[in-house]
Amino acid sequence: MKRLPLSFYARPTLEVARDLLGTLLVVDGVRGRRVGRIVEVEAYLGEHDLACHSSKGRTPRTEVMFGPAGRSYVYLIYGMHHCFNVVTDAPGVAAAVLVRGVEPVEGILPGERTDGPGRLCRVMGLNLNHNDLKLDSEGLHLLRGTPVPDARVERGPRIGVEYAGAWAAEPFRLWDRDSGHVSRFVSRRPRRRP
Repeated sequence: MKRLPLSFYARPTLEVARDLLGTLLVVDGVRGRRVGRIVEVEAYLGEHDLACHSSKGRTPRTEVMFGPAGRSYVYLIYGMHHCFNVVTDAPGVAAAVLVRGVEPVEGILPGERTDGPGRLCRVMGLNLNHNDLKLDSEGLHLLRGTPVPDARVERGPRIGVEYAGAWAAEPFRLWDRDSGHVSRFVSRRPRRRP
């Protein structure tokens, strides 16, 4: 399979987010090769998107988001969970796509959960050492996989960004509805009223 070229990421963020579904995230590290098929993502559109880290401006932490596209943005939340993003769009836009869930393909043990950004980073071995790397490197890259058909792509609001006002309701979270490796799996069954 071919690695995604850096030009893949240099497009509008929502397009990249959609096209990431079905691609393969590859991490070669001290624990060997780990491969996961991306099944859930969230798009963050830049400084005007109040849920995006870059909405607070350029900082040492967000510098990588300002480009160029095709680099990793890894950060730590709650002092214990890493989150892996791919930088997208044109230089200066400061946009990224958070990878929220992967299906195990290679090197991931049975029972290791990869639903949710913190879990997938722990299992894949991603940490701050992977921040600001080109996404076509030997140790970290993405491969073309089997695209997820449009009929299986669900869209909804991003998780954990309620502070962002109206931006929190935007349907910028995308996932493969047939995957069991999606964080906060959304049931299509209506809730019963008590």
